[in-house]
Amino acid sequence: MDRETALRLHEAMLLTRLAEERLVKLFRQGKTLGSVYRSLGQEATACATALALGPDDVIAPLIRNLGSMLVRGVAPREIFLQYLGRATSPTGGREHNNHFGAVDRGIIAPTSMLGALIPVMAGVALSFRQKGERRVAMTWIGDGGSSTGAFYEGLNFAVVQRLPLIVVGEANGYAFSTPPDRQMAGSLARRSQGAFTLTVDGNDAAAVHAAAAQARQHCLAGKGPVFLVCETFRMKGHAEHDDQRYVDPALLREWAAKDPLPRFEAWLAQRGWTPEPGLAARLEAELLADAEAALEAPWPNPDSLLSGVFSS
Repeated sequence: MDRETALRLHEAMLLTRLAEERLVKLFRQGKTLGSVYRSLGQEATACATALALGPDDVIAPLIRNLGSMLVRGVAPREIFLQYLGRATSPTGGREHNNHFGAVDRGIIAPTSMLGALIPVMAGVALSFRQKGERRVAMTWIGDGGSSTGAFYEGLNFAVVQRLPLIVVGEANGYAFSTPPDRQMAGSLARRSQGAFTLTVDGNDAAAVHAAAAQARQHCLAGKGPVFLVCETFRMKGHAEHDDQRYVDPALLREWAAKDPLPRFEAWLAQRGWTPEPGLAARLEAELLADAEAALEAPWPNPDSLLSGVFSS
Protein backbone atom coordinates (compact mmCIF):
# COMPACT_ATOMS: atom_id res chain seq x y z
CA MET A 1 0.00 0.00 0.00
CA ASP A 2 1.06 3.54 -0.62
CA ARG A 3 0.65 6.19 2.08
CA GLU A 4 -2.65 7.54 0.74
CA THR A 5 -4.25 4.10 0.61
CA ALA A 6 -2.96 3.17 4.05
CA LEU A 7 -4.35 6.31 5.67
CA ARG A 8 -7.67 5.82 3.89
CA LEU A 9 -7.82 2.27 5.23
CA HIS A 10 -7.07 3.45 8.75
CA GLU A 11 -9.81 6.06 8.60
CA ALA A 12 -12.31 3.51 7.25
CA MET A 13 -11.55 1.09 10.08
CA LEU A 14 -11.79 3.82 12.70
CA LEU A 15 -15.01 5.15 11.20
CA THR A 16 -16.51 1.67 11.23
CA ARG A 17 -15.71 1.18 14.90
CA LEU A 18 -16.97 4.60 15.96
CA ALA A 19 -20.14 4.33 13.85
CA GLU A 20 -20.98 1.01 15.48
CA GLU A 21 -20.31 2.46 18.93
CA ARG A 22 -22.79 5.23 18.13
CA LEU A 23 -25.32 2.60 16.98
CA VAL A 24 -24.86 0.75 20.28
CA LYS A 25 -25.69 3.94 22.19
CA LEU A 26 -28.85 4.37 20.09
CA PHE A 27 -29.76 0.74 20.75
CA ARG A 28 -29.32 1.12 24.52
CA GLN A 29 -31.48 4.23 24.45
CA GLY A 30 -34.22 2.20 22.79
CA LYS A 31 -34.01 4.23 19.59
CA THR A 32 -33.17 1.52 17.03
CA LEU A 33 -35.92 -0.72 15.68
CA GLY A 34 -33.83 -3.87 15.85
CA SER A 35 -30.62 -5.12 17.35
CA VAL A 36 -27.09 -4.09 16.38
CA TYR A 37 -24.65 -6.63 14.93
CA ARG A 38 -21.13 -5.38 15.48
CA SER A 39 -17.90 -6.13 13.65
CA LEU A 40 -15.68 -5.26 16.62
CA GLY A 41 -12.31 -6.93 16.03
CA GLN A 42 -13.16 -7.69 12.39
CA GLU A 43 -12.90 -4.22 10.86
CA ALA A 44 -9.79 -5.13 8.88
CA THR A 45 -11.44 -7.99 6.99
CA ALA A 46 -14.28 -5.81 5.67
CA CYS A 47 -12.40 -2.56 5.05
CA ALA A 48 -9.13 -3.90 3.65
CA THR A 49 -10.76 -6.36 1.26
CA ALA A 50 -13.19 -3.78 -0.13
CA LEU A 51 -10.45 -1.18 -0.47
CA ALA A 52 -8.38 -3.58 -2.61
CA LEU A 53 -11.08 -3.65 -5.28
CA GLY A 54 -11.41 -1.45 -8.35
CA PRO A 55 -14.12 1.20 -8.74
CA ASP A 56 -16.13 -0.97 -11.16
CA ASP A 57 -16.05 -4.11 -9.01
CA VAL A 58 -19.17 -5.17 -7.09
CA ILE A 59 -19.59 -6.24 -3.47
CA ALA A 60 -22.34 -7.97 -1.50
CA PRO A 61 -21.67 -7.48 2.25
CA LEU A 62 -23.05 -9.31 5.25
CA ILE A 63 -24.26 -7.84 8.52
CA ARG A 64 -20.72 -7.52 9.96
CA ASN A 65 -19.29 -5.91 6.82
CA LEU A 66 -20.45 -2.35 7.43
CA GLY A 67 -16.87 -1.25 6.83
CA SER A 68 -16.99 -2.44 3.23
CA MET A 69 -20.07 -0.29 2.62
CA LEU A 70 -18.40 2.77 4.10
CA VAL A 71 -15.39 2.16 1.86
CA ARG A 72 -17.71 2.08 -1.16
CA GLY A 73 -19.25 5.44 -0.32
CA VAL A 74 -22.21 4.75 1.97
CA ALA A 75 -22.60 7.67 4.37
CA PRO A 76 -22.96 7.07 8.15
CA ARG A 77 -26.16 9.14 8.11
CA GLU A 78 -27.69 6.56 5.75
CA ILE A 79 -26.80 3.85 8.24
CA PHE A 80 -28.38 5.71 11.16
CA LEU A 81 -31.54 6.46 9.17
CA GLN A 82 -31.72 2.78 8.31
CA TYR A 83 -31.39 1.50 11.88
CA LEU A 84 -33.91 4.10 13.06
CA GLY A 85 -36.42 3.10 10.37
CA ARG A 86 -36.95 6.61 9.04
CA ALA A 87 -38.74 7.51 5.81
CA THR A 88 -35.59 9.03 4.32
CA SER A 89 -33.52 5.89 4.87
CA PRO A 90 -32.29 4.02 1.77
CA THR A 91 -35.20 1.55 2.09
CA GLY A 92 -37.82 4.05 3.20
CA GLY A 93 -38.05 2.56 6.67
CA ARG A 94 -38.58 -1.03 5.49
CA GLU A 95 -35.36 -2.45 6.92
CA HIS A 96 -33.67 -1.66 10.20
CA ASN A 97 -30.00 -2.50 9.64
CA ASN A 98 -27.55 -2.47 6.72
CA HIS A 99 -29.76 -4.57 4.46
CA PHE A 100 -29.79 -2.16 1.55
CA GLY A 101 -27.94 -1.90 -1.71
CA ALA A 102 -26.66 0.84 -3.95
CA VAL A 103 -26.08 -0.53 -7.42
CA ASP A 104 -24.60 2.76 -8.59
CA ARG A 105 -21.92 2.31 -5.90
CA GLY A 106 -21.40 -1.36 -6.72
CA ILE A 107 -23.23 -2.72 -3.67
CA ILE A 108 -25.69 -5.61 -3.83
CA ALA A 109 -27.99 -5.53 -0.80
CA PRO A 110 -26.98 -7.79 2.11
CA THR A 111 -29.34 -10.50 3.29
CA SER A 112 -29.66 -12.36 6.57
CA MET A 113 -29.89 -15.67 4.67
CA LEU A 114 -26.30 -16.79 5.13
CA GLY A 115 -24.64 -18.16 2.03
CA ALA A 116 -27.39 -16.89 -0.26
CA LEU A 117 -25.25 -14.10 -1.66
CA ILE A 118 -22.58 -16.47 -2.98
CA PRO A 119 -24.69 -17.88 -5.86
CA VAL A 120 -26.02 -14.36 -6.47
CA MET A 121 -22.51 -12.98 -6.78
CA ALA A 122 -21.46 -15.95 -8.89
CA GLY A 123 -24.19 -14.80 -11.28
CA VAL A 124 -22.86 -11.25 -11.15
CA ALA A 125 -19.37 -12.55 -11.93
CA LEU A 126 -20.78 -14.63 -14.80
CA SER A 127 -22.31 -11.49 -16.28
CA PHE A 128 -18.88 -9.82 -16.21
CA ARG A 129 -17.37 -12.67 -18.19
CA GLN A 130 -20.23 -12.80 -20.68
CA LYS A 131 -19.84 -9.07 -21.36
CA GLY A 132 -16.05 -9.27 -21.56
CA GLU A 133 -15.68 -6.86 -18.64
CA ARG A 134 -12.58 -6.83 -16.42
CA ARG A 135 -14.47 -6.72 -13.17
CA VAL A 136 -14.59 -8.78 -9.99
CA ALA A 137 -17.41 -9.70 -7.61
CA MET A 138 -16.81 -10.07 -3.86
CA THR A 139 -18.88 -11.32 -0.95
CA TRP A 140 -18.24 -12.51 2.58
CA ILE A 141 -19.21 -15.53 4.70
CA GLY A 142 -18.58 -16.57 8.30
CA ASP A 143 -17.35 -19.97 9.40
CA GLY A 144 -20.87 -20.88 10.50
CA GLY A 145 -22.42 -19.64 7.27
CA SER A 146 -20.07 -21.91 5.33
CA SER A 147 -22.17 -24.86 6.55
CA THR A 148 -25.14 -23.81 4.43
CA GLY A 149 -26.08 -25.42 1.14
CA ALA A 150 -26.02 -22.11 -0.74
CA PHE A 151 -22.34 -21.69 0.16
CA TYR A 152 -21.43 -24.98 -1.51
CA GLU A 153 -23.73 -24.54 -4.50
CA GLY A 154 -22.59 -21.01 -5.26
CA LEU A 155 -18.87 -21.61 -4.77
CA ASN A 156 -18.97 -24.87 -6.71
CA PHE A 157 -20.65 -23.10 -9.65
CA ALA A 158 -17.99 -20.37 -9.56
CA VAL A 159 -15.19 -22.95 -9.52
CA VAL A 160 -16.62 -24.98 -12.39
CA GLN A 161 -17.26 -21.85 -14.47
CA ARG A 162 -13.91 -20.22 -13.48
CA LEU A 163 -15.67 -17.00 -12.52
CA PRO A 164 -14.05 -13.79 -11.20
CA LEU A 165 -15.48 -14.15 -7.69
CA ILE A 166 -13.75 -13.56 -4.36
CA VAL A 167 -15.40 -15.16 -1.34
CA VAL A 168 -13.95 -13.77 1.89
CA GLY A 169 -14.26 -16.37 4.63
CA GLU A 170 -14.26 -14.71 8.04
CA ALA A 171 -13.15 -17.36 10.52
CA ASN A 172 -14.37 -15.34 13.50
CA GLY A 173 -14.69 -18.02 16.16
CA TYR A 174 -18.42 -18.49 16.65
CA ALA A 175 -21.51 -19.21 14.56
CA PHE A 176 -23.93 -17.43 16.89
CA SER A 177 -22.84 -19.43 19.97
CA THR A 178 -21.31 -22.50 18.28
CA PRO A 179 -17.51 -22.74 17.96
CA PRO A 180 -16.03 -24.15 14.72
CA ASP A 181 -14.98 -27.46 16.23
CA ARG A 182 -18.63 -28.18 17.00
CA GLN A 183 -19.82 -27.62 13.45
CA MET A 184 -17.01 -28.51 11.01
CA ALA A 185 -14.17 -30.98 10.60
CA GLY A 186 -10.87 -29.26 9.97
CA SER A 187 -10.40 -25.63 9.05
CA LEU A 188 -12.54 -23.23 7.04
CA ALA A 189 -9.93 -23.24 4.27
CA ARG A 190 -10.69 -26.91 3.57
CA ARG A 191 -14.14 -25.93 2.30
CA SER A 192 -12.82 -24.18 -0.81
CA GLN A 193 -14.12 -26.84 -3.26
CA GLY A 194 -11.17 -26.33 -5.56
CA ALA A 195 -11.09 -22.53 -5.51
CA PHE A 196 -7.65 -20.97 -5.19
CA THR A 197 -7.32 -20.45 -1.44
CA LEU A 198 -5.42 -17.84 0.53
CA THR A 199 -5.29 -17.82 4.33
CA VAL A 200 -4.26 -14.63 6.09
CA ASP A 201 -4.15 -13.08 9.56
CA GLY A 202 -7.48 -11.27 9.47
CA ASN A 203 -6.38 -8.80 12.15
CA ASP A 204 -3.39 -7.64 10.08
CA ALA A 205 -4.98 -5.01 7.86
CA ALA A 206 -1.94 -4.64 5.60
CA ALA A 207 -1.76 -8.40 5.04
CA VAL A 208 -5.50 -8.61 4.31
CA HIS A 209 -5.24 -5.80 1.77
CA ALA A 210 -2.28 -7.45 0.04
CA ALA A 211 -4.05 -10.82 -0.09
CA ALA A 212 -7.24 -9.25 -1.46
CA ALA A 213 -5.25 -7.42 -4.14
CA GLN A 214 -3.60 -10.73 -5.07
CA ALA A 215 -7.01 -12.42 -5.19
CA ARG A 216 -8.33 -9.72 -7.51
CA GLN A 217 -5.42 -10.13 -9.92
CA HIS A 218 -5.97 -13.91 -9.88
CA CYS A 219 -9.59 -13.36 -10.91
CA LEU A 220 -8.76 -10.79 -13.58
CA ALA A 221 -6.25 -13.22 -15.09
CA GLY A 222 -9.14 -15.61 -15.78
CA LYS A 223 -7.95 -18.22 -13.28
CA GLY A 224 -11.27 -18.58 -11.48
CA PRO A 225 -12.55 -17.74 -8.00
CA VAL A 226 -10.57 -17.18 -4.82
CA PHE A 227 -11.51 -18.25 -1.31
CA LEU A 228 -9.78 -15.73 0.96
CA VAL A 229 -9.84 -17.00 4.54
CA CYS A 230 -9.26 -14.32 7.18
CA GLU A 231 -8.52 -15.65 10.66
CA THR A 232 -10.08 -13.20 13.10
CA PHE A 233 -12.43 -13.14 16.10
CA ARG A 234 -15.85 -11.72 16.92
CA MET A 235 -15.23 -9.61 20.01
CA LYS A 236 -18.89 -9.06 20.84
CA GLY A 237 -21.90 -11.35 21.01
CA HIS A 238 -23.90 -12.34 17.97
CA ALA A 239 -25.72 -9.03 18.49
CA GLU A 240 -26.08 -6.47 21.26
CA HIS A 241 -28.80 -8.55 22.91
CA ASP A 242 -26.32 -11.46 23.28
CA ASP A 243 -24.17 -11.26 26.43
CA GLN A 244 -21.54 -13.66 25.04
CA ARG A 245 -21.52 -15.78 28.20
CA TYR A 246 -20.54 -18.85 26.15
CA VAL A 247 -17.09 -17.40 25.34
CA ASP A 248 -14.14 -18.03 27.68
CA PRO A 249 -12.98 -14.60 28.99
CA ALA A 250 -9.38 -15.72 28.51
CA LEU A 251 -10.07 -16.14 24.79
CA LEU A 252 -11.43 -12.60 24.61
CA ARG A 253 -8.34 -11.26 26.37
CA GLU A 254 -6.10 -13.15 23.94
CA TRP A 255 -7.82 -11.65 20.90
CA ALA A 256 -8.09 -8.18 22.43
CA ALA A 257 -4.30 -8.09 22.29
CA LYS A 258 -4.58 -8.66 18.52
CA ASP A 259 -7.01 -5.77 17.93
CA PRO A 260 -6.60 -4.83 14.24
CA LEU A 261 -6.92 -1.07 14.77
CA PRO A 262 -3.95 -0.44 17.11
CA ARG A 263 -1.96 -3.04 15.16
CA PHE A 264 -2.45 -1.09 11.96
CA GLU A 265 -1.69 2.17 13.72
CA ALA A 266 1.63 0.65 14.82
CA TRP A 267 2.25 -0.44 11.20
CA LEU A 268 1.65 3.15 10.07
CA ALA A 269 3.94 4.52 12.76
CA GLN A 270 6.78 2.25 11.62
CA ARG A 271 6.59 3.99 8.23
CA GLY A 272 6.23 7.47 9.62
CA TRP A 273 2.73 7.77 8.16
CA THR A 274 0.78 9.83 10.67
CA PRO A 275 -3.03 9.94 10.58
CA GLU A 276 -4.76 13.30 10.58
CA PRO A 277 -4.41 14.96 14.02
CA GLY A 278 -7.66 14.77 15.94
CA LEU A 279 -9.15 12.28 13.46
CA ALA A 280 -11.11 10.33 16.07
CA ALA A 281 -12.58 13.50 17.60
CA ARG A 282 -13.60 14.80 14.17
CA LEU A 283 -15.26 11.52 13.22
CA GLU A 284 -17.07 11.28 16.55
CA ALA A 285 -18.42 14.81 16.17
CA GLU A 286 -19.60 14.09 12.62
CA LEU A 287 -21.23 10.83 13.70
CA LEU A 288 -23.02 12.52 16.58
CA ALA A 289 -24.37 15.17 14.21
CA ASP A 290 -25.47 12.50 11.73
CA ALA A 291 -27.21 10.50 14.47
CA GLU A 292 -29.03 13.55 15.81
CA ALA A 293 -30.14 14.49 12.29
CA ALA A 294 -31.41 10.96 11.74
CA LEU A 295 -33.38 11.10 15.00
CA GLU A 296 -35.11 14.23 13.70
CA ALA A 297 -35.96 12.66 10.35
CA PRO A 298 -39.63 11.82 9.63
CA TRP A 299 -41.22 8.43 10.12
CA PRO A 300 -42.65 6.65 7.06
CA ASN A 301 -46.23 7.37 6.08
CA PRO A 302 -48.29 4.24 6.87
CA ASP A 303 -50.12 4.70 3.57
CA SER A 304 -46.84 3.91 1.75
CA LEU A 305 -46.59 0.44 3.34
CA LEU A 306 -47.34 -1.50 0.13
CA SER A 307 -45.42 0.73 -2.25
CA GLY A 308 -42.36 -0.84 -3.81
CA VAL A 309 -43.45 -4.37 -2.91
CA PHE A 310 -44.52 -5.34 -6.42
CA SER A 311 -43.25 -4.10 -9.77
CA SER A 312 -45.57 -1.68 -11.47
